[in-house]
Amino acid sequence: MNCYRSPRFPFYLALAVGIGLTCGGALLAFTLRIAACPLCIVQRMLYLSIGLCGIVGLLFGQGRGIRAALLALMSAAAGTGVFVAGFQTWLQHFARFASCATDYPWWEALVDWAGERVPFLFHASGSCSDPAWKLLGLSIAEWSLGVFSVLLGVFVYALFKTLAKPAVSS
Repeated sequence: MNCYRSPRFPFYLALAVGIGLTCGGALLAFTLRIAACPLCIVQRMLYLSIGLCGIVGLLFGQGRGIRAALLALMSAAAGTGVFVAGFQTWLQHFARFASCATDYPWWEALVDWAGERVPFLFHASGSCSDPAWKLLGLSIAEWSLGVFSVLLGVFVYALFKTLAKPAVSS
């Protein structure tokens, strides 16, 4: 049996990638003493929300409607992640020494609020335009852009596949 064809596959992927990258990012920041920036924390929150949707999908996603709603939420989170990681990548390449935003937007207030409650995961003290660390020549934001892009593709494909199936009538 091909596990990639299973309607549960996107939820397993969401769980593994979402929770794995959330914990991995926090561990990487802690062990290498890398200061996460507000945009990094927003991406971490998006990965966490994707992972939590994966858990809900695995537990309650047997129905087509619930599965479609969760896939739509995961697609929206991944799409937002593409935007945020893309913006951070742009900052790192073209706007060195720029701040994350010109004023104090709502999402920075959210990051500050979350950082006060769970500092290990959500404390932001770095600069968004500083790549800080690279793997194979790519910054964490560039890797994140790639991961969010792949997730978006998988989730949108699974959503269309779910919606295209004819409803079972009784």
